[in-house]
Amino acid sequence: MYPREAARKHAVEQNAVSQSAFFVTTPIYYISGNPHMGHAYTSIAADVLARYHRTRGTSYFLTGTDEHGQKVAQAAAAVGLDPKTWTDSLVPRWQELCSRYDVRYDDFIRTTEPRHIDQVVEVFERLKASGDVYLGAYEGWYCTNDETFWLEAKLVDGRCPNPECGREVQWLSEQNWFFALSKYRDRLLAHFRENPNFVRPERSYNEMVATLEGGLDDLCISRTNLDWGVPLPGGGVMYVWLDALLNYITALDYTHDGEKFRTLWPANVQLVGKEIARFHTIIWPAVLFALGLPAPDMVFAHGWMTLEGEKMSKSRGNVVDPFEMVDRFGADTLRYFLLREAPFGSDFSFGEEKVRLRRNGDLGNDLGNLARRSLAMLVKYRDGVVPPPAPSATGEAFATLPTRVHEAMTTLGFRDALEAIWELVAALNRLIDEKRPWDLHKRDASDELDTVLYDLCEGLRWLAIMIWPFMPTKATELYNTLGLPGEPLVAWATALHWGGLAGGTRVAPAELPLFPRMDAEVAAHEATAL
Repeated sequence: MYPREAARKHAVEQNAVSQSAFFVTTPIYYISGNPHMGHAYTSIAADVLARYHRTRGTSYFLTGTDEHGQKVAQAAAAVGLDPKTWTDSLVPRWQELCSRYDVRYDDFIRTTEPRHIDQVVEVFERLKASGDVYLGAYEGWYCTNDETFWLEAKLVDGRCPNPECGREVQWLSEQNWFFALSKYRDRLLAHFRENPNFVRPERSYNEMVATLEGGLDDLCISRTNLDWGVPLPGGGVMYVWLDALLNYITALDYTHDGEKFRTLWPANVQLVGKEIARFHTIIWPAVLFALGLPAPDMVFAHGWMTLEGEKMSKSRGNVVDPFEMVDRFGADTLRYFLLREAPFGSDFSFGEEKVRLRRNGDLGNDLGNLARRSLAMLVKYRDGVVPPPAPSATGEAFATLPTRVHEAMTTLGFRDALEAIWELVAALNRLIDEKRPWDLHKRDASDELDTVLYDLCEGLRWLAIMIWPFMPTKATELYNTLGLPGEPLVAWATALHWGGLAGGTRVAPAELPLFPRMDAEVAAHEATAL
């Protein structure tokens, strides 16, 4: 359970909605080009968490773009544009990614916005006044691609040690500002040990503890040979990583002590890729401690989406276009696939054939066919009118399902949550096969037929509600076919009790299947046409 969940539950009960919001963030995406499928993956996971917590009260979901740094400046120069014009041209594509995948954020922050820049300068001044930022000389190896300084001992054959990079580094000698990171090493270690769920999964937790145990150097936080960044008093610009990390609090109007910051910070969950875990679990909490602020409840460093065994990466050129994929398969199919295919936190392989099999199997044959058969029988045998509820063995068997799903969601066990939900899908399909409603109709077993038909419809209502965070469009379609208006954004605590679908409700079956079958030949043809 998240550390503040009990307090926030009490706030919901007291109708103090502003105090109960669940705050989740994505990493702020480095805008060196167009988004790829890996960016969609992280944003979808954050959206599912945010949607789920809206069913429990309220949530607040922050995402955005990181637009400063040498790599951005070089990319803009390569196309003959100034950096701001270039990033302005790219941002709409990143926002469109969210729209196309039904990612419903509450705020999208850009690091080039005045609301961010002004607060970054104020944070710098506060850290300088407290002695946590000081002026010093820096000499060391710098990787432009990663925007990272490296100790010589960390280099691999004289190159950047990041396995995704491996590029040449350059020697820099500058008079710069430093953050006293080493000062917080012991406090960070203590925080890790006192809060074992601070960094998840366990693999990342162990890696970061090992890094801390090996010691920390102070962090150079300014650049004097670059002008594309947040300008600092006296010259130079802020190191792009510190500039970017601060977005999580500048978006909340931190330096003005706004109500949004007071009610939302610390974040409940911050999602990052495992390659940037060090920045978010060591540098970021140290900066927060220096500002007198608490660390986020949890930083979750998820695994990589791979293609032919290699992480998707713009620098490797092996990315999958998320816009082509959503055109081909639809947002809900991809949202389901990405969170069902592997435990969140593990690496997994993306493949179009894998997506198609999930679409035709789990979604088409299991869920879609269940909805089609159930509603068709209700129309045929009861003129589309739901019978009155009756005592139900199915309802009793799944009474604890919402609790099981909640337990999975608190640990970001998205696949576990979906597998639990699909147990109900399987049980309802078995109910049809075992009870054979067509035989009950022939035998004029009216009461038993009513019970079966009701259980099927009520089970579909439960499914629409529980899959809504994962597949909002299809969940809403299913909900509406049951004669229920709007989208299934309802409080699980009150809505998920068996018998909630009122007898006498008239269903409105859709003309098309919920998930039309996608044959391999059709998928291949569409792929060629795109």
